Amino acid sequence: MSKQKIVVAYSGGLDTSVMVHWLKKNYDAEIITFTGNLGQSKELEGLEEKALKSGASKVYIEDLTREFLEEYAFPALKAGALYEGAYPMATSLGRPLLAKALVEIARKENATMVAHGCTGKGNDQVRFEVSVGALAPDIKCIAPLRTWEFKSREEEIDYAIANNIPVAATKSNPYSIDDNIWGTAIECGVLEDPMVEPPEDAFIHTVSPENAPDQPELVTIEFESGIPKSVNGKEMDSISLVQLLNEIGGRNAIGRIDMIENRLVGIKSREVYEAPAATILHFAHKELERITLEKSVMHFKTLISQEYANLVYNGLWFTPLREALQAFVDKTQEKVTGLVKLKLYKGTIKISGRTSPYSLYDPALATYTAEDQFDHSASEGFIKIYGLPYKTINRVMQKVEVESKLSV
Repeated sequence: MSKQKIVVAYSGGLDTSVMVHWLKKNYDAEIITFTGNLGQSKELEGLEEKALKSGASKVYIEDLTREFLEEYAFPALKAGALYEGAYPMATSLGRPLLAKALVEIARKENATMVAHGCTGKGNDQVRFEVSVGALAPDIKCIAPLRTWEFKSREEEIDYAIANNIPVAATKSNPYSIDDNIWGTAIECGVLEDPMVEPPEDAFIHTVSPENAPDQPELVTIEFESGIPKSVNGKEMDSISLVQLLNEIGGRNAIGRIDMIENRLVGIKSREVYEAPAATILHFAHKELERITLEKSVMHFKTLISQEYANLVYNGLWFTPLREALQAFVDKTQEKVTGLVKLKLYKGTIKISGRTSPYSLYDPALATYTAEDQFDHSASEGFIKIYGLPYKTINRVMQKVEVESKLSV
């Protein structure tokens, strides 16, 4: 009888490296690893050898960067989805795609189980398991970090050393980093103290504002139906465009985020992120929407943006509601086409200009010069009708008060 197979979502980090060995030993199973390349900066070279040394019998490494940007990150960009108004959700957006690929490999290998390296108090466990359940309800999802004997990263490091498992983490370098082309999440170590400023060695892609250039850098970005298409007049594919903006933003200290975040499991967590390109694109996209979206649509979309971000963050990508909200978002983006000019300077972004063939900004109506075409005389009647309900309410209340005093 052949052994059962477990497909492991493998990053090559401490948790998943230890997990491969631990699962093989405790489940007496054949371990197959899957690594999704979402444009992370660290080298994937040597990862196959590392997985095999950790106990895997087969290794899958797939480049999903383009799909990640065009089918996950850019739809969220069009939605204006920033969790709690700040986090562009690089990790959150990557998880459903990784879960989808994990399921596809499990089907291909006739595996009945998949495993992830998420902790019992994190968000990713929910994102993986809900996504796997939605896509393949018959496949069992295993979460070793919720059940195994290790109580700390230090104990995992000791286990790795004892079992000759190759890991990069050391007790003196305890950062946990999740990195992809849309952004980087940095946790653990001194970052767990919200009163400690993140040390410079925690950051990978950005310089500090103090070390950024002393002169501002101008950047122009063109959008078509809410999707970025060119930078500084040069049309680019999605990967090249985001890579370029990561470079530009990184050297100007753009995209550092330090926030106390409300996790899905009910705790507050100190999170440090780097997302230069995502930060620039969200800013530019919002500025373009300001001149292209009709007032009621723009105001209502703000509510949708928050709900969309919550769904993504909470692991509900593959749900009817997220798909329905996407349809609304896509409709709003039909005229979000144009150019935005930005000024980047020592960690700040300022708008320098914006234009669109669908701009609803009319200089003849907005101007206070002699060219003004706004009908000022129409305002008096408008104000009377606009304020009529509130005058009526107070007129009634005054009448009631007078009658009440007379009856005493």
